[in-house]
Amino acid sequence: MVTGTQRTVALVQHACGDNPDDNLARTESGIREAGSRGADLVLLQELHRTPYPCQQEDPAVFDWAEPVPGPTTDRLAALARELETVIVGSVFERRAAGLYHNTAVVLDADGSLAGRYRKMHIPDDPGYYEKFYFTPGDTGFEPVDTAAGRLGVLVCWDQWFPEAARLMALAGADMLLYPTAIGWAAEDDADERARQHDAWVTVQRAHAVTNGLPVLVCNRCGHEPDPAGRGTGTTFWGSSFVAGPQGEILARAGTDAGEIATVTVDTGRTDTVRRMWPFLRDRRIDAYGDLLRRFRDE
Repeated sequence: MVTGTQRTVALVQHACGDNPDDNLARTESGIREAGSRGADLVLLQELHRTPYPCQQEDPAVFDWAEPVPGPTTDRLAALARELETVIVGSVFERRAAGLYHNTAVVLDADGSLAGRYRKMHIPDDPGYYEKFYFTPGDTGFEPVDTAAGRLGVLVCWDQWFPEAARLMALAGADMLLYPTAIGWAAEDDADERARQHDAWVTVQRAHAVTNGLPVLVCNRCGHEPDPAGRGTGTTFWGSSFVAGPQGEILARAGTDAGEIATVTVDTGRTDTVRRMWPFLRDRRIDAYGDLLRRFRDE
């Protein structure tokens, strides 16, 4: 439990089937197991209540969306309150008719909705047609204050952008958290799979290093077929992990099966690490104006 700067954190990784209630029950079981291990903070994977919705563009899939607060946040809030544990979940949010977001929700240890983050970077790639479903977020890069610390919550595709991690760090986040859904296509050979997986781990460990912060990543696992039957579907590669503020791997789940990864992190190490590697001190903020341009081609 919370003592000083020590936080016991847990990642609940699992496969998702077609039945939303079964998926949520699987999530709840993982949260309870994490709670029995003394978790102060539980991170869930991206869109954990349903199959990954974006392998095709289908208007009927919008029926999976729900408001925030709503059924999923109500279930998570009750668990957070019962277990006295902060839970970071993920919801296909229906904000209004025709307006939907990919939203991370933060339930504090007393069951209150401490905050939400709407995914800012929205991909559009074969098998990941998120632009059809999700409006880019408008919550900004603002950490959420909880009983487990100040959480810099981002979502999946956000994990490839150093700007997002940096802005959360500059706003005083104690750690960075990424609910995720990423995997391989059947046509990817072993070498390509290794390159993709290594890049994914490397970029997030780099966020830990360059910001001096712990990073928590929770990814779904298992094969999900293409519901349209046109492709071979996606095999989500799991591999949920926790990295320390120097990028060191503190805990990691496997690639193929559901797992609850639990470890204690010390957010107090951030100050020690930043004294040795003072990247924030040495940033040339007077010279970075061109970062606000799409490309330096003029």
